[in-house]
Amino acid sequence: MKPNRRNWLGQVGLILGGLSIEPVKNLAAPQLSGAVYFPENMPIWLSSNENPYGPSPTARKAMAESVNISNRYGWKLTSDLVNTIAEKNNLATDNILIDAGSTEILDLVVQLAALEKGNFILAEPTFNFWSARAEMLGLKKIAIPLTIDKKHNLPAMLQAITTDTKLVYVCNPNNPTGTICGREELLTFINEVTKRTLVLVDEAYIDFTNQPSLSNLVTENKNLIIAKTFSKIHGLAGGRIGYALAHNATIERMGQLQSWVNGGVSLVSCAGALASLKDDAFTNETKSLNEKVRQYTIENLEKHNINCIPSYTNFIYFSVENYKKDYFEQLKAHNIMGTGLYEKQGKWTRITIGTMAEMEKFINAVK
Repeated sequence: MKPNRRNWLGQVGLILGGLSIEPVKNLAAPQLSGAVYFPENMPIWLSSNENPYGPSPTARKAMAESVNISNRYGWKLTSDLVNTIAEKNNLATDNILIDAGSTEILDLVVQLAALEKGNFILAEPTFNFWSARAEMLGLKKIAIPLTIDKKHNLPAMLQAITTDTKLVYVCNPNNPTGTICGREELLTFINEVTKRTLVLVDEAYIDFTNQPSLSNLVTENKNLIIAKTFSKIHGLAGGRIGYALAHNATIERMGQLQSWVNGGVSLVSCAGALASLKDDAFTNETKSLNEKVRQYTIENLEKHNINCIPSYTNFIYFSVENYKKDYFEQLKAHNIMGTGLYEKQGKWTRITIGTMAEMEKFINAVK
């Protein structure tokens, strides 16, 4: 459908007027082919692990209203957000640092680790967008292959640590595999590694699981940093807002690497994040819908000889080695945006879990 004046006015009115609180299933984002900022025939976007239902209605309303005061600096709102994050995690405000997405938090940790030259350890494959930056700053990468069932090989990572190791990174649950570390094993690992070096635990997808955050550990452990984001279950990927949880001394060191401590996030994004933190109904229903659609997708993929790794996230990791057709050509023919291969051996790839309607179209493309 082509954008026209009526559609455009309707969309603007929806944004500026805010949204009433409705069940998540009625809040899927508008069809992008009819939105003013996107071209026609926009593909079904299943590549970036975004929340297809968000932002929440309260976050949308808060962001729309905050535009009117965006001529002012958001100091008060930033403080409110830090206070709310602290309360949610039973921490003090000096255990919190916010920035423009958790990728910026990862970058700050890399800068901190690279103040002294050495190496860093991570799994392979994992979320590694930040690793090139680490190498550019002089740290040597040590990549530890996952186990055969696509989980972190924590014993091997522990064994790889040297006197020059400045950082160990654990993405839990892991991207792109969707696997999760057993909590007791992870606690043992962190206890051992933090005696020797920094550990960065990326909890971008922890809200899709029943495993609690490790946030309670940071008050006593100066070498543990937890990265969190509003991009996933909160549906604010475009808002670019994330935060770190760490010991107050570690937060102070990280803050020294920011030009303006906690000042890198827009007022609009702060307003959306603050409202979203208070909208538990939205995040709970997002999690529930994700579980339902994930189960449907895995069951149907496996009917077509596509081996899936059990997922604890809003994406699925699977092998197309035994798939009889050209998987990527099938996506292209059905105007679906997926990802490439993460592992050539076994032909492992990943797909984001969209709405049920989107995943039905995805399964139809696979057929």
